[in-house]
Order: sequence, then structure tokens, then C-alpha cells
Amino acid sequence: MPAYHFETELLHVGTCLHAPADSPETLPVYMTTAFHVDDLDALEERYKAKGFCYNRSQNPNRAALSDLMNHLEHGEDSIVCSCGMSAITTVVMSLLRSGDHILADKTLYGETIDLFRHIASYGITVTFTDFTDTAEVQAHLRDGTKLLYTETISNPMITVVDIAAIAEIAHANGCWLVVDNTFTSAAAIRPLDLGADVVINSLTKFSNGHSDILCGAATGSSELIQKAKRLLVLFGGVADPMSAWLCQRGMRTMPFRIPQQMQNAEMLAAALEKHPAVKRVHHPSLAGHPQHDLAVSMYQAGRITAMLSIEVEPDREKINAFMNRLKIVRYAMTLGGLRTTIAHPCTSSHWGLPQEELDAMGINFGLIRISTGLENAEDLITDFKQALAVFEK
Repeated sequence: MPAYHFETELLHVGTCLHAPADSPETLPVYMTTAFHVDDLDALEERYKAKGFCYNRSQNPNRAALSDLMNHLEHGEDSIVCSCGMSAITTVVMSLLRSGDHILADKTLYGETIDLFRHIASYGITVTFTDFTDTAEVQAHLRDGTKLLYTETISNPMITVVDIAAIAEIAHANGCWLVVDNTFTSAAAIRPLDLGADVVINSLTKFSNGHSDILCGAATGSSELIQKAKRLLVLFGGVADPMSAWLCQRGMRTMPFRIPQQMQNAEMLAAALEKHPAVKRVHHPSLAGHPQHDLAVSMYQAGRITAMLSIEVEPDREKINAFMNRLKIVRYAMTLGGLRTTIAHPCTSSHWGLPQEELDAMGINFGLIRISTGLENAEDLITDFKQALAVFEK
């Protein structure tokens, strides 16, 4: 490089490599806003090759994570978003127009419910019903229904939806089926294989598994995902390169982490079901769960979900005492991490919903949601048992 003034050299020297550096063992983090081209001819060639130009439009780390999601969920294409809610919003808004109607499961993540109500201002209406009852789903379809929406395992009631049956209803009536797979991930089930049109994952949770990034994805056919991709670029809700890189790194250990978390959840559920202070345990592995047989038939053996919920006495002081007495389990406004955490849906994920709606979902003040981690199962059981003693006083 010719001699320039100090400040100019400081900006330009060291920005390029002068030796081969292709095929690294680990994909680098592409922390750049843009990629250079030499001239307009090179720019046109970059466009033709669908190469990388500007970070919001495309980034190598998002592209790599998209490839991984396509493989895991058996999809043709994916968008990689800044969080799960960005993925949900982008997909829904790319598929629907004013006058369209969403038919959704009545038991969903609270902010998904908030989103569906918010977009009423755009002329898109929503009806919530019980997706564990296919007759109810069929009964609530109407002429303008374009999209059916559900979670594989509901948050926080841990109900199980028959994805194949709902997909059949959706397609028989000219509708798309969008399924949120956050509570299970592709380690347990692939909704696209069961007939879903788009699958959503909050990669923040079990997929990444380390509680250190926000990231989301939507996977499906090229036709549907291309619609979402165009809107995502305009919305700007894309994942940043570092989050995409960290997420992909975390996902490499999914086959080892998630089955163990699911097994721990089954053991914890079985133990808490016998505890006198626990009124009810919600986990599909239990024979008394209303969708136990469905879950066993749909999910790989021993791999249903690492999420469960329990019902205790709805006494605020005792619930606080229970939380403070736990030794290795902590409260967290998230789920799916390495460590076991709890949450209180009435004051977190479903805070602000009218009481009659909470009642319809089965969410009461004594409901505690548990995200099971990788601790020794006996240690978890011991910790919960000693903390639950506050309800026996």
C-alpha cells in the first residue's frame, strides 16, 4: 500500500488478507455491515450469484444457520430472525391481508396472543379455540379463515396438539398451518413432516440452549419463506451475525442436551405427581395427561418435552417462600437453558390477560412453569421437595 497520512493508513491497513484462508474449521463471525465490490460490473455479478452485499439483506452466518434449520426441520428454506416473536410476526404478516381470519389455539404464549389481537387494527381477525378438540377447530372455521396457528406443546399448560389432524383440516379448507415448535424443537418432532406449512422456532430457547442470545427462525416451503424473507428485510428484524454464530454453535449439542433434559422432566414430573403439596402436574409422559397416548404416538420414545407445569396452593406469600427456598433452581423470564428454571405465568408470560381468558386456558395463580435443565435429576427432585415444604405449613 502506498504511503498515506497516519489516519488514512489506520483505517485501511489490515482490512484484507494476503494468504489463503478458505475452509476454516469453524465458520467465522462475519461482523461487517457490507461486502465490497470493485465496480458496477462486479456488483451485477454479485447480484446474479445472490452473493452477500448488505448485512440486513444477507449475512453468511444467517445463511449458515438457515441451512442448518432447513436440514433439521426438513424444510426448503428458512428465515433467521432477531427473536421468535420476529419470526412469528414476519410469517403472519407476509401471509395475511386485511379481511383475513386466523384460527388459533386458545393456549399460546401470551405475547403471541397479544400480537394476534394487535393486528386486528390491520383488519386481520382472530378466533381462539381448543386445538386439542378437532371438532372445535372445524366448528370455528369460516369463509375468511386463511391461517391456523398452534404450538406443538402449549405454553404453559403443556397440552399436545395432533398436528397431522389439524393439518388435514387446514388444507381441506384452503388454509395454511403454522406451528410453533419451541417447546420441543426438531430434536423431538418435525411439524413439516406432519403436514404443517411453516414451523416457527424461538431458537433462543432449547435449540441454542445456553441462555445467551436472542434468535428465531421460520422454516417451510421456498414459496412461503420467500414471501416472509422479503418482508423481513423491510421490517429489519434479522438476527445479528454474532447471535446467529452462537446459536449455530449451541445447536451442535442438541442431540446430547435435549433428550437428557426431557428425561429429567419425566423423572421430575413423576416425583412431583406424588407430592402432597402439588395439586396437579402437567406433563405428557404421565398416564393421567389428557393427551398422553397422542404424545407417545407422535414423539420419539422418551423425547416429548423438557417443559412441565405444576399447580400449588394459589397463595402469593407461600409461592414467594417456595421460590426463595429453592437452592439450585431459579426464576427466569425465559426457558430452554442448561439450568432448570421456573416461571409464574400469571405474572410473566400471560401477565395482563383478563381473568376469564386465563380461566379458559386453565391458568391459575398457583400454576408454576418449569423448564428442566441438565442437573442430576435426583438433585432437582430433592430441591423441589424441600422447597415445597412451605405449602405444608
